Amino acid sequence: MTALLGHPGPSLVPGHHALPPLIITLVVGVLLPKVLARGDWAHRTPRLALTTWVLLGVSLIASVSLTVLQLLLPTAGGHPLSRFAEACLVSAGAHWGAMFPNGLAGLDARMGAALSAAAFVPAAFTAVLVRELLSARRLRARHAELLRLVGSRRPGLSATVLQHDTPAVYCLPGRAPHIVVSSGALQVLTGQQVAAVLEHERAHITGRHHLLVAAARAFAASFRKLPLARLARTEVPLLLEMAADDRALRRCSRDALATALYAVASGQAPHMAFAAGGPSAVLRMRRILTPQAPSSPAPRTVCAALTAAAALTPLVLACCSVPGLTG
Repeated sequence: MTALLGHPGPSLVPGHHALPPLIITLVVGVLLPKVLARGDWAHRTPRLALTTWVLLGVSLIASVSLTVLQLLLPTAGGHPLSRFAEACLVSAGAHWGAMFPNGLAGLDARMGAALSAAAFVPAAFTAVLVRELLSARRLRARHAELLRLVGSRRPGLSATVLQHDTPAVYCLPGRAPHIVVSSGALQVLTGQQVAAVLEHERAHITGRHHLLVAAARAFAASFRKLPLARLARTEVPLLLEMAADDRALRRCSRDALATALYAVASGQAPHMAFAAGGPSAVLRMRRILTPQAPSSPAPRTVCAALTAAAALTPLVLACCSVPGLTG
């Protein structure tokens, strides 16, 4: 096995090998999210910013798992990346027999416990995410049933009209999506404005934005003490609204969308729905109406590059130095 991996036997001194993934955890979980939240470029390019938040989340989970793995196992010398990658990926596991001649039974108790602890981090997040998705789905189903009783379907709008004086427009995403428009909104909005807010809601549905919102909430519940988790829970929904605005602007004018947002700003919607109005309406209206001055690509390029590097580094570290696989 030592000859296969090309390095001497393992050292039994844990500690320093956990420092690189631990540093990545701190950078991704504390420093980069603060930089991202303060940068004005995120509101100019919400889709790029959303990708950055996703990469940060994936990188944090990977680096925390790797830190746990490195802490619980003795140091093993770094495996050559090319050979380990070939064993894992290129040969589709053809060399795993040489690396584990006795199969999984050859793993000692410490190795099994360490792998289980490392796998617990993504598994726990996945469990919270599934719970969040199922809970939101049940709430949407109950609200949809209520809409069937008190709402009326308008085929011309492809939406359900709810008798309520307050102007409001929102959507219930998912497998059976619904767009809801209050009668008050139809009274104050022009035809172009109605079309603009409907396009905004369709952007949420087709983009499956509820999945990212659920992921942000699950992430905040799993890593609540980290700035990344706290900031992602507030920034991701805002960026999704801005991304939906940008999508709607492909088919409507800025004036129509901005005035429609102003009209429905006070409208309320269930928390598992996407409302065209809400607390962010004023900020988004200003963003839509304010000419976007060309910004330097340097800040977003640097932030995106750092985030991509942080996301890839745990994978590289895992491939180059997987402790406990020698013998």
